[in-house]
Amino acid sequence: MAASKFHTSLMGFVPAAAAIARWSEADALLLLLDDEVVFDELLALESLPRILVATSDEKLLAEAQARQIAAVQLKMTLDDAAVNERLTQALLESVADEFLKPGANVVAVYSAFDDDKVDSISSIRLTEHLGRLTARDLQRLETQVPLETLKSVVDLAVEIGREGREGKPVGALFVVGDHRKVIQQSHNACFDFVKGYPRKDRNLFDSKVREGLKELAQLDGAFVVANDGVVEGSCRIIDTAPVEITLTTGLGARHWAAAAITRNTSAVSVVVSESSGTVRIFLNGEVVLRIEPMRRAMKWREFDSEVVAPKSSNANTAS
Repeated sequence: MAASKFHTSLMGFVPAAAAIARWSEADALLLLLDDEVVFDELLALESLPRILVATSDEKLLAEAQARQIAAVQLKMTLDDAAVNERLTQALLESVADEFLKPGANVVAVYSAFDDDKVDSISSIRLTEHLGRLTARDLQRLETQVPLETLKSVVDLAVEIGREGREGKPVGALFVVGDHRKVIQQSHNACFDFVKGYPRKDRNLFDSKVREGLKELAQLDGAFVVANDGVVEGSCRIIDTAPVEITLTTGLGARHWAAAAITRNTSAVSVVVSESSGTVRIFLNGEVVLRIEPMRRAMKWREFDSEVVAPKSSNANTAS
């Protein structure tokens, strides 16, 4: 059987990428795979650095793992997201799975212009793309909420921040984990659009549910999500007890509510800013990660704060 166009082009690019990896003392050669690859032929190439595979194709993933190649599964396909988003997810997944360390230098081989063939090589320093993201941060977040659930919520929040709805920017608040306490410390702003549905019809890992939540994000209030990814409430106004918190000047009631509920419960809040599309993740009343909207390259950046006076957290989350 003739090799695919994708494989043929990959075999042409990998030796050049391997040379760049050796020259730059890269920690790994990341291959973003979207089509059929003959792994035995790939591994027969000489002087290969450590290879890391990222793919949304389950068959390719299994084949790589069977050959003891470090591999991460992407939830984003070619049809779902731009290449910079998929590269970012590949890097995040690799750090989360401890295949890479924060600060690692990676040479990536991927398709940027033609889906049928490999056409690009990039040298990426993870600190430039992940900022404050560290293994310790990820581990700490995972102890509060399962990492897969949190990633699913963050991915959805980033989509909302980037796309908006019907051409208009949209803000949103997701409160993840410790859902019983969160429900107790909030009330409905209006009709709860998830109440009464079976659990399987409220699971964030279902693409139909995710699309539905994008529509509901236009309404006031927060989504409450359980550890297993089931949405337990929508349009919830946070009315938790007042706490002393530190936020950047200019953030509105939605961010105050997000910070306060994470101080008074063990939940994690994920907030989409309506004005900028920026996604902020709150834990224990503080921003632990900030993600810029993906209409630009995703960047995890340092958070500059200034102390402000304590504010009651019972303001609604609509602003």
